[in-house]
Amino acid sequence: MDFSGRTAIVTGSGAGIGRETALLLASHGANVVVNSRNGAGRGQATVDEIVASGGRAAYAPGDVAEPATAAGAVEMAVTEFGGLDILVNNAGLTIPGTVETTSEDDVQRMLDVNVTSTILMSRAAMPALRARGGGTIVNVASVAGIKGHQDRAVYSATKGAIVALSRSMAVDHVPDGIRVNCVCPGTTLTPAIEEKINSSPDPDAAERAFVHRQPMGRLGLPREIAHTIAHVASAEAAFMTGSVVVIDGGMTM
Repeated sequence: MDFSGRTAIVTGSGAGIGRETALLLASHGANVVVNSRNGAGRGQATVDEIVASGGRAAYAPGDVAEPATAAGAVEMAVTEFGGLDILVNNAGLTIPGTVETTSEDDVQRMLDVNVTSTILMSRAAMPALRARGGGTIVNVASVAGIKGHQDRAVYSATKGAIVALSRSMAVDHVPDGIRVNCVCPGTTLTPAIEEKINSSPDPDAAERAFVHRQPMGRLGLPREIAHTIAHVASAEAAFMTGSVVVIDGGMTM
């Protein structure tokens, strides 16, 4: 993969899959706009690591479920690096619950972070992608969007929405030369999952429960998901649009 001369925005890239995606794209030559809503520390750390390795990166802080933040990230890509070629909509939020136990506030927050941010970032990015003659958008959903997950009803609904949204966007923007695809990870050992395991009454039992869902007998690694995202965004996948790529250790087979 060669991303030299191309610019990417990766939302939610202060940690986990987003961070590994930003680092990987940069290692293959991309300029990267890093976004994180959880304070400057983690997002800036991703930028600093890219720059220390000889890459080019800039930090666009804030919640991309806010229109001004989404527009600002795109503006940064254009002003700092001359344009935009790749958008990775990775920002996401998981709050456990059934339809009865999930509060209205939590329903709205998951809709905002998981769905609205993807729509707003994509809307903001379209003119910049067209200006480059086309580009690619990779939306990060989840196997929860295509498989029932216990106690994750609303989260699963938001990720199912991303799957459907990706397919519709792909149809709409073929004439613009903009490819849109969706990557659905299984359970991945992100800092959020590690925190859930370590904060449980029995961390060993919690880890076993997560691992038990994966036929391969282990959790995915953020870098493994990042490699899939990077491939989907690369020139090597130029004939791919409207696809849903599952990387889940066999969970959905």
